[in-house]
Amino acid sequence: MSYCVALKLTRGLIFMSDTLTNGGVDNISRYPKTFSWGVPGERQIFLATAGNLATTQAVVSTLSEQTKASDERDPSILHAPTMFQVARIVSRTLSEVIGSSAPGQQVADSAFSATLILGGQIKGGEIRLYLIYPEGNFIEVSDDNPFFQIGETKYGRPIRVRAFDPEMEFHDAIKLLMVSFDSTIKANLSVGLPLDIRIYHKDSLQAADELRVAEDDPYYQMISRAWGDALKASLVQLPDFVFDAE
Repeated sequence: MSYCVALKLTRGLIFMSDTLTNGGVDNISRYPKTFSWGVPGERQIFLATAGNLATTQAVVSTLSEQTKASDERDPSILHAPTMFQVARIVSRTLSEVIGSSAPGQQVADSAFSATLILGGQIKGGEIRLYLIYPEGNFIEVSDDNPFFQIGETKYGRPIRVRAFDPEMEFHDAIKLLMVSFDSTIKANLSVGLPLDIRIYHKDSLQAADELRVAEDDPYYQMISRAWGDALKASLVQLPDFVFDAE
């Protein structure tokens, strides 16, 4: 299982993903789940992946192959005129990969299923962020739903729903995501460190800042301890429940 989150902020995009791939208790390994392509000064594109590892690797390899000698390999995400067109290329690629692996099966029910988050910016356009389903359709973030998450989503979502603000600074958004991922990792053994982070600054059209958070990262450990202590302290301060004798 994976856990990947992408936030659309006023000042840019943040992608964060775990790296644990679990094929059983005796088959645990680590693979990156967030990828990027770009032309400095012209476009930057980011992709987070969750689901069947063979499927997601095939999608990423196909998209990367299309960017090489792209004049002869259209459609290419480096030639598409808009992020919407990039989303169409990526969604079609995902659907084709799943279909070739499991012909005749319902895509959503296939063991080869995968879900993607696509984001980025092309010169002259705004930042875009899309959630791409295994069937090949996709949706875009809105003001009411300014982030997407895929994979093991249920444990880390509540804190983001309560605390996320599109106007927040990058460092505050990363703090929020650290808490979200820590909650997920503590609740589910199939999600684990290291964590990969990409930070894209709006209108820069330059490669994202990249960070990897290891298990012994002092900031992550501090956030984990402080959040746990804060929850315990807040619970104690809440009013006691009173049983009505009547």
